[in-house]
Amino acid sequence: MKKLKLLAITFLMVLTTTNISFAEGLGYIDYQRVVESTPFARDAMKSLDSKALELQQYLVDKEKEYKAIDTPIQKKNFQDKVANDFKAKETAYLKQKAKSENEIFEKIKAAANDIMVEHKLTAVISDRAVFVGGMDITNLVIERLKGAK
Repeated sequence: MKKLKLLAITFLMVLTTTNISFAEGLGYIDYQRVVESTPFARDAMKSLDSKALELQQYLVDKEKEYKAIDTPIQKKNFQDKVANDFKAKETAYLKQKAKSENEIFEKIKAAANDIMVEHKLTAVISDRAVFVGGMDITNLVIERLKGAK
């Protein structure tokens, strides 16, 4: 019976120290702040915004052209052509957006992973999931991505 109690106490102590080490080894990152603070991410997002504005301008220009068309058949043909053209442009934009966002994510993830290893952290999570504790590595990631160590 004494061995069982001793084993239980030892197990609880190990479990408690393990939980404490996990709590201390948690890093968190403000992803949006990293995106806004790193030149490559900012430039990629500006480029995407510019492409979105181009799509909007395309529709505005085509609306002006549509108003100048006289016959219903010409209007219908124009609408079909514009719809197909816009769908192609929108698809290209969405592919570029997904590619750019994935590249940004992968670079941030790689930098966060390097910092996690350097600081012997157990994991890195979003800052929105942390109420208390952990280590904010946002600035470290920003510095790493800007080229400073």
